[in-house]
Amino acid sequence: MTKKVFLGLGSNLGDKETNIRKAIQLIGERVGQVIRQSSLIETKPWGFESENTFLNGVILCETTLTPRQVLKATQKIERDMGRTVKSVSGGYADRIIDIDILLFDHLTVDEPDLKIPHPLMHEREFVMVPLNEIL
Repeated sequence: MTKKVFLGLGSNLGDKETNIRKAIQLIGERVGQVIRQSSLIETKPWGFESENTFLNGVILCETTLTPRQVLKATQKIERDMGRTVKSVSGGYADRIIDIDILLFDHLTVDEPDLKIPHPLMHEREFVMVPLNEIL
């Protein structure tokens, strides 16, 4: 049975648009069919200082994976694309690609390394604007 998962994407290093397009392609191959995609918006860094602006967007996928499997798949995509450091203890940094699970069907997950719905998404305009575009 397929489930709907909304993923937030962001990049502020290198060719940001190409990074996001590559991530979307890999998500389509490894997570599930991408059925909706928001516009990409340029935003200032959130939670840290950087001269590099972000491109952000949201996609909707249909998947047969569990939330944990989606987390593992998206983290592997981040690593495969060159992201070596994941944000730890609320400390953010520039990144080639960032993929966050925002919503997963109507599920609520509250585990140390996996929280669905994403707990900070309502505070982030760079998530809510593209998410509302494709809801």
